[in-house]
Amino acid sequence: MKYFFDPTIIREYDIRGIYGDTLKKNDAKVIGHIFGLSLNKNKVVNICCDGRKSSQPLKEKLIEGLSEVGCNIIDIGVGPTPMLYYSNFLNDSEAGIMITGSHNPSSHNGFKIVKNKMSFFGIDLKNLAKSAENYDLSVKISSYKKCDIEDDYVNMLIKSLKQEKNLNIVWDAGNGSAGNVMRKIAHQVKGETILLYDDIDGDFPNHHPDPSDPNTLKDLIKSVKQNNMDLGIAFDGDGDRIGVVDNEGNIIPGDLLLLLLGIDVLKKNEGACIIGDVKCSQVLFDEIEKNGGRAIMSKTGHSLIKDCMKKESADLAGEMSGHIFFADDYYGFDDALYASIRLLNILSKSKKKLSELIFQFPKLYNTPEIRINCDDKEKFRIIEQIISNQKNNNYSAIDGIRVKYEHGWWLMRASNTQAAIVLRCEANTLEGLNIMKERVKEELKRVKPELVQQIT
Repeated sequence: MKYFFDPTIIREYDIRGIYGDTLKKNDAKVIGHIFGLSLNKNKVVNICCDGRKSSQPLKEKLIEGLSEVGCNIIDIGVGPTPMLYYSNFLNDSEAGIMITGSHNPSSHNGFKIVKNKMSFFGIDLKNLAKSAENYDLSVKISSYKKCDIEDDYVNMLIKSLKQEKNLNIVWDAGNGSAGNVMRKIAHQVKGETILLYDDIDGDFPNHHPDPSDPNTLKDLIKSVKQNNMDLGIAFDGDGDRIGVVDNEGNIIPGDLLLLLLGIDVLKKNEGACIIGDVKCSQVLFDEIEKNGGRAIMSKTGHSLIKDCMKKESADLAGEMSGHIFFADDYYGFDDALYASIRLLNILSKSKKKLSELIFQFPKLYNTPEIRINCDDKEKFRIIEQIISNQKNNNYSAIDGIRVKYEHGWWLMRASNTQAAIVLRCEANTLEGLNIMKERVKEELKRVKPELVQQIT
């Protein structure tokens, strides 16, 4: 057989595209064929999907493909991505596939794949696409059954809750696939509970399912402030990214949330390794070192960070986007629901409010992630040229380029999930931040002047 995927759907971390356009139903069947042929142990594949309208037809085709090559399929239904990850440990399956468009609009969908409890990404995905161009298929005996593990997953999470005082919380699932699990957890937490958009609806009628976008947190912020709550917690479309709002309605950046969680880990695991992605504030790395930890900077991307965690034997890792990975007392995968439990444990034993805990960290000035629209075919070439122009500067090229100065830094990298270049700047002062932004513009102007106008 010969089959060709749209080249834009094979991403660095996963497979993702626009359903019916770049991502087609039959892609799921062929993925089932090729991936299933690579399995050689128990051939058990756990399948889960989010609540998008396109997830069910994609799941049916995926199961059809896996069945035809002799896989033993366990369908765990609709749920968050971390529940799929957890299922691999629960039944020791050889693989797991999550059908989800993650934090993207309802028109998007895709696949996150796990093999032997590790992410299947990068060169693995490229090889899968290459194998589809010419392969032999012989139908083999397979099995299929449904298995509801939602309560197992919830009970496992609740066992980690160590609540010493009542906490008043607003929870927002954004109509994503974490809704049912979030509701069950929320009802186990002592204190006042307000639930927002916990019904799973793949059209996302209330707001876009991306808590790293401040616009999606408006209702959460409003509810926290109006009801005088201790905090607000939001999840993305598939429950592996967390957004947090403090008692004053301020959004907690992903790197400062990671720092708060990291300091708590260091109190019991002296010298622990903690990883942040290249977009994280310098405050994270400095404060982890100051508190006796080993701080590592990693490439951005959930699969890449999990790989880095294994290599460094890290206890904790995270990204600006809200992916938080606990290996300390957990399995090492990104689970926003578990991260929320760990945050509640910190607040429960502290006399300080969340705003006070965050205020204790050094104050730096930084931009949010600035995304510049740029053709997929050009973005990597542009970054390579910018790197080659930095020979006289102090920089890191771990993922794109992060140029460091005495009073600040700027980052420019090609997005692995969008046709975009991502920028971020940070400095000790507002004046210094403006200088960093101007330096970014100067560097981009040298390579692709027409993109500069997108930076405000």
